[in-house]
Amino acid sequence: MTTMADRVARQLAEEILSATLAPGQKLEEQVLAKRFGVSRSPIRDALRQLGGTGLVHIKPNRGATVVNLQIGQLRDMYEALGELEALCAEYCAQRMTDVERKQLETLHRASQASVKASDNKTYAEQDDRFHDLLHRGSHNNTLLALSDALRRRLAPFRRPVFFRGSDRLPDSWQEHDRVVAAILDSDPERAHRAMGAHLVNSSLDVISCIEAARDA
Repeated sequence: MTTMADRVARQLAEEILSATLAPGQKLEEQVLAKRFGVSRSPIRDALRQLGGTGLVHIKPNRGATVVNLQIGQLRDMYEALGELEALCAEYCAQRMTDVERKQLETLHRASQASVKASDNKTYAEQDDRFHDLLHRGSHNNTLLALSDALRRRLAPFRRPVFFRGSDRLPDSWQEHDRVVAAILDSDPERAHRAMGAHLVNSSLDVISCIEAARDA
């Protein structure tokens, strides 16, 4: 269920990533509450969410400010996530149960319809479930926790890619297809390579999207 705090956080994240909100700009609760027509409570929750993703810096008794996001930091996070998720895919090829493999395959086939319909919103939701199934299918709780945490932190950066248009969807689905095929074939090395390549392409697209938005 999407809350008001979630909606405010998404809007502010998009404005930060597009540089509509400038690095170092102070985010005042009272001003934001008036702008969004809400009380200060959901604004505080939204700012805490953004603090968790690294988009804003919160200092006790001094409020929140927009961080100066460095592309190098984003590359570092994607590099780490790529290794984690590649390992998840490798383990999935070895450890996924028959039921889990069927769930993955069914979701993957359903997402193809979203690509054909250029339904970015639905595909974005299916993409999240796809990666969640891979994390859980690794059957390694530590790997699951690390992958989930880093993917959540990167969520605001991925969102503009899915909602700027349908260009990325067909490539993303094809990359998923190679991962699924390797897992269903119980080929851990191929699954590792396919997922690693997928994350590299995703990171390049996210960074390109952010740079284009800032240059606009």
